Amino acid sequence: MQEVMLVLHEKYGHLSRIEDLLPLSFQILRFKMTGHRRKAERRGESRRVSLEDTPVADPNSNPEKDLARRELLERLAKALEQTGERCRELFRLKLQGKSYQEIQSLMGVRSINTIYTWDFRCRRHLLELMGGRWETER
Repeated sequence: MQEVMLVLHEKYGHLSRIEDLLPLSFQILRFKMTGHRRKAERRGESRRVSLEDTPVADPNSNPEKDLARRELLERLAKALEQTGERCRELFRLKLQGKSYQEIQSLMGVRSINTIYTWDFRCRRHLLELMGGRWETER
């Protein structure tokens, strides 16, 4: 605290009233802020991109697996287009996380066994449309 008082007395001894210190303190603050901005610009700190915003390549990424997955999804999409409306609706409801009981009521079926049978037949038909296997050939 004594150092601050000494600097104030040496540099700003010409100020006689304490009320004159408020505008002076704002002027000093403006100079400090401008100096900080100039320094940051000179160092290139204002143009830096934070590490959190920088996309980093996934170390577990495997282009071969990505391609195989993409091909499998394309095969699946083509096969789904060839299935009937009832099978597509059943698959859609299952993908939404609906239980067999919920699917039964949504599709207006009297017996839950009918839903089980439709599910089995639709999955078997989809597998046939995809060439009889889920995986791609190696």
